[in-house]
Amino acid sequence: MISTLTDEQRDFVEAVGEFCRREVTDSVARPHDDALYREMAKLGWLGISLPEEYGGAGRGMRDLVLFLETSAYWRAPTGGYATSVITAAAYEKFGSADQKRRVLTDFLNGEVLSISMSEPGAGSDVGGLTCRAEKSEDGWVINGQKTWCSNAHIAKHILLVARTSTEGGKHEGLTMFSVPADSPGLEIRGIDTMGGREVNDLYFTDCVLPAAAVVGVEGKAWPQLMAGLNIERMILAGLMLGTARRAFDDALAYVRQREQFGRPVGSFQALKHRLADHATELECTRLLVHDVAERMDAEPGTLFPREASMAKLKATEFAKAMALDGMQMLGGYGYATEYGMEGLLRSTVVSTVYGGTSEIQRDIIGKSLGL
Repeated sequence: MISTLTDEQRDFVEAVGEFCRREVTDSVARPHDDALYREMAKLGWLGISLPEEYGGAGRGMRDLVLFLETSAYWRAPTGGYATSVITAAAYEKFGSADQKRRVLTDFLNGEVLSISMSEPGAGSDVGGLTCRAEKSEDGWVINGQKTWCSNAHIAKHILLVARTSTEGGKHEGLTMFSVPADSPGLEIRGIDTMGGREVNDLYFTDCVLPAAAVVGVEGKAWPQLMAGLNIERMILAGLMLGTARRAFDDALAYVRQREQFGRPVGSFQALKHRLADHATELECTRLLVHDVAERMDAEPGTLFPREASMAKLKATEFAKAMALDGMQMLGGYGYATEYGMEGLLRSTVVSTVYGGTSEIQRDIIGKSLGL
């Protein structure tokens, strides 16, 4: 455990770990178990970083990273949490008083939230969005398709980014909307992936929303999104840090007990040196992620785009590499679902794509260097 944690943080990590050791079993449905998730809500953990005025604990990014890292390490089936806390942060910053009351209360009570940006023709290039929201006499009418929307199928509220104007630059004229997931005119259709059905296509056909559905300022979704992307990247970094730790520990435990040629395979230099390198990379990743989280808590008005991109890039790329090498070290058992390493690999492969690809993170870091 990191030496700079306070006694309160150590107790928190231990409490989350004990809960997961007790409640997370092979029989728990994955990737999201609603009953277990709502138990965490009752304990007040879902709102760990939400300000107290909205019912949260107000404990900042470092504590959020600790929760994400610990729950991911113990493989808690809370797949809806990452999108929920990302979306909740947007409502907290830009939502109306009524939106905050309804949506944040639902979030704290264990409802899943989702955010929808990507489209078939617009992924990394958010400015290319074409899903339209047109004003009507009573509010707005939405038409178009969104895609790769994580957890929309289990969400109660979806934060939609749609185009409300074609005037100005491509990043102008985008608006956020609060959309109930059961809205008439919205069809949610799952996409089969190697990780199961965790992402969805959304089809809007004359979906009517009230005028009050706008989140923040009409036409200003782009700067609102930019204000939240670094939070999203830190959330994903925390998750993948925990996943990388689990992959490392599982690989280490296996090579210690697995014997070939009369001795544990971990005693052979080929594996010993690989695990030494992974241990070093893991420590570097952990220090980076927690350092950036501490900086964000110390300067809450600062965005830290370079540092958040570094944390996301490092944690996701290392987690993927660790899980892949873990499979190699486990041999045939690494490919078997009984041992779990293949599941860790499936969850890490996509991490270098969502929340901004590794290539986008490198571009952001490069621009911060004046390149």
